[in-house]
Amino acid sequence: MTRTIGLTALLVTLAGPAMAHSGHDDPGFLHPFTGIDHVLAVVGVGVWAFLLANRKAALAFLVPAAFLTMMAAGAVAGFAGTKLPLVEAAILASVFVLGGLIAGGVRLSAALAMAVVGAFAVFHGYAHAMEAPAAAPVPYILGLMAATAVLEGAGLFLGWLVRRGIGEVGLRALGGMVAAGGALFLFAN
Repeated sequence: MTRTIGLTALLVTLAGPAMAHSGHDDPGFLHPFTGIDHVLAVVGVGVWAFLLANRKAALAFLVPAAFLTMMAAGAVAGFAGTKLPLVEAAILASVFVLGGLIAGGVRLSAALAMAVVGAFAVFHGYAHAMEAPAAAPVPYILGLMAATAVLEGAGLFLGWLVRRGIGEVGLRALGGMVAAGGALFLFAN
């Protein structure tokens, strides 16, 4: 219980400086860490991938890889001038959906899980592409992808750590904390 309270306090603390996706001046690698909505969603991808990997170990890699691949596709769409509607709403929805999937212990097939995270990843990639510096978009996106992979890995590790220390209930509570972090972000903005 103490660990769950500690994780909740961490999420609440991180939600304080939350910013929407606009006007960041960060290099690509640092950019994902500046938006709590992106951090929550991507760490959520890693935690959910860990939960799914309980049935099939390959999902620990396939689900995060699908997110990265479709995030790159979203960035390409943004650079190509494609207009996506409701980008910020889709990003916030990704936080709530991923939190709910973890909290509910929802285990989908590999293809469906990859499709779910991939659909949300398009919006994440698009939003980041819209903020890329015109002078160096490729290094920016490569940094963004590397940082996103780090966040996914952190989610996988966090899932392992929580399940090992607290068990399945702790893992599901983590999903609730992801969704609660999304609610804090929503009300802070």
